[in-house]
Amino acid sequence: MLRWASLVVPMALAVADALLVNGVTLGLELNVSLVAATALLLRRRLPVTVFLTTLPGILIGYVWFAPMIAMYTVAARRPDRRLLAFSALLLAIAHFVPWPVSDFEPTAYRENTLTLIDASVTSVAPIALGLLVRTRGELAARIEDLTHSRRHADELLAQQVLSTERARLAREMHDVVAHQVSLISLQAGAVQISAADAQARESARTIRELSVRTLDELRHMVGVLRAAGGDLEELTPQPCLADLPRLIELSALDVDYEADYGEGVLEGLGQSEAVERAVFRIVQEALTNVRKHAPGARVRVRVSEVGEVGEVDEVGGAEGDGKGVRELRVEVRNGAPDATATAPGLPGGGHGLIGLRERAQLLGGTLEAHPLPDGGFVVRARLPGVRPAPRSPGTGAAPG
Repeated sequence: MLRWASLVVPMALAVADALLVNGVTLGLELNVSLVAATALLLRRRLPVTVFLTTLPGILIGYVWFAPMIAMYTVAARRPDRRLLAFSALLLAIAHFVPWPVSDFEPTAYRENTLTLIDASVTSVAPIALGLLVRTRGELAARIEDLTHSRRHADELLAQQVLSTERARLAREMHDVVAHQVSLISLQAGAVQISAADAQARESARTIRELSVRTLDELRHMVGVLRAAGGDLEELTPQPCLADLPRLIELSALDVDYEADYGEGVLEGLGQSEAVERAVFRIVQEALTNVRKHAPGARVRVRVSEVGEVGEVDEVGGAEGDGKGVRELRVEVRNGAPDATATAPGLPGGGHGLIGLRERAQLLGGTLEAHPLPDGGFVVRARLPGVRPAPRSPGTGAAPG
C-alpha cells in the first residue's frame, strides 16, 4: 500500500499542478504537462529517462512539480556528480528560457535575474533533498550493520567468558577430585597389602582399580571441559589457608609443614579468597603429584610471607622490595622416591601444573616447577599484592 501511495501521490500532485497552471482545455501546454506527470509512475525504474521526459513540461507548460520530483529521484537513485550537474543545468535552462524562445528579452535584466535565481533554486533544491535522503538511508544501513557487528562481538565475548569459566571449572574438578580419588586409591592399596582376609583384599583391589579408572575418566572429562561446557557457579565450600594442616594430615605422606605468615595477612583484600584458594590448590596438586611419581619420598611444605625492608626470602633467596608490600610464597619440595615403595600407578593428564600456573598468573604471580639434582622435585609460587599485617609466625609438622 505504501509503495503504491509513494508512486500515485506524486503523480496526482503533478497532475493538479498541470491543471491549475494550464487549465482543463487540452492543448500543447496541458498535454506535455500531463505526459510529464504520468511519467512519474516510472521514475524509480528509469529516473534519468523520466527526468528528460518532464523537461518539456516546465519549458512549455510551466509546471514545477513533475520535473522537481524527477530531479529528486535522480539525485536519490543515481548520485553521480557529473550526471547531477548536467541534469541541474538542463532543468535550470528549461526553467529560465521562455516558450516560445522568441519571447526572450535580453534587456530585461531585473526580470531575467529573478528568473535565473528561481531556476537555480528549482534545480538545486531537489538535488540537495535527494542526496540527503540517500545519505540518511546509507547511514541507517550502516547503523544496522554496526548493530549486527556489536551483537556478534557480544556473542564472541560471551563465548570467551564461557570458555574461561569452563577452564576454571576444569581446574577445580581436577584439583578436588583427583586429590580425593588418589587418596582413596592409596588407602585401598594399603588395605590390600595389610589385610589378612582374602575378601577384604579383593575388595581393596577392586576399589583401587575403580579409583584408577575414575582418574582416567576424569582426565578425559577435563579435556572436554576445556573445549566445551556450560556456565556453572563457583564450587563451594572454598578452601583457605586454615585448611592446609588438615589437607596435609590426610595426605598419607611424610610431610613437614612450615607456616610463616601473619594472622591477617589477607584481610581486606578483594582477591584474598582467590589467593588462599590458589595456595591450597598448589599444595594439594603438589602432594597429589608426589603420591603419583615419588612414593615414599619426604615432603617439605612451606608457606611464608615476605616483602619487608631488608627481609630475606628463605624460599627464593631474594630481598623484599622495601615498600612494605608483602608477598605470599609457597614451596613444596620432595626428595627422591623410595625404591622400596610401590607406585600407585595413577593416571595423569598433565593438566595440574598448567592449571596452577594459569591460576597464579591470573593473580599477578608466578609459578615454577622443576626436578632437583637429588632426584626430587620442587614447586614454587609467588602471589604478590598482600598487605602488611602483624606477624605471628607458627611452625609445625604434620607427618603423613
